[in-house]
Amino acid sequence: MPRRSSPRIDPLPFEDWNESITRLAPDGKPFNIFKTLANHPELMRRWIVFGNHILSKSTLPAREREIAILRIGWLCQSEYEFGQHTRIGLDSGMTEAEIVAVTKDIDAGEWSDKDRAILAATDELHANYDISDETWAALAADWSTEQMMDLVFSVGQYTLVSMALNTFGVQLDKGVRPFPA
Repeated sequence: MPRRSSPRIDPLPFEDWNESITRLAPDGKPFNIFKTLANHPELMRRWIVFGNHILSKSTLPAREREIAILRIGWLCQSEYEFGQHTRIGLDSGMTEAEIVAVTKDIDAGEWSDKDRAILAATDELHANYDISDETWAALAADWSTEQMMDLVFSVGQYTLVSMALNTFGVQLDKGVRPFPA
C-alpha cells in the first residue's frame, strides 16, 4: 500500500501542546510523530516511557537493535519509521549497504550469523507472532535472556508504531530519507 500523501490526523503545532507534554520536546522542534501523538497527551506521555526503554535503555547493542527496527519498518512498509531509523542505524554503526540489505532477502546480504538470527527473528515475529526454536537457539548462542526479551519487545514496539504511523498518515520530516530505491 502506498504511503498516505496527507495526514489523517493533523500534527499539533508545538505551541498548542498541552503543558504536561511540552517537556517531552525540550528543543521545541519535535518530529511529526510527536506532533501527531500530541493530539492525545496521556497516550503520548505513557507511550514515550516504553519507547524510551526500547530505544535507549534496553540491553540490545544499538546496531543490532537498529537492524531489527529497520527490518520491521520495512516489513510493515512504514516509510516514516524506516527513514528515521536509517539515520539512527548509520549513527549506530550500520553501513549504507546494510540499510539497503535490510529490505532484501536475508541471504542477499553479507550478514554475520548473529545478524541473520536477528533478521530471521524479526521476520518470524512479523509473520507468525512467534520465534522458531531454531532461531531462538541461534539468538541464545550470543545473547542473554534479557536481550532476547528486549528483541521481542523491540519488534513489537516498532510494529505498533509502524501501524500507527501508517494509519495516521504521519508524513516524513524534512530531511528524512524515503525507502531506498
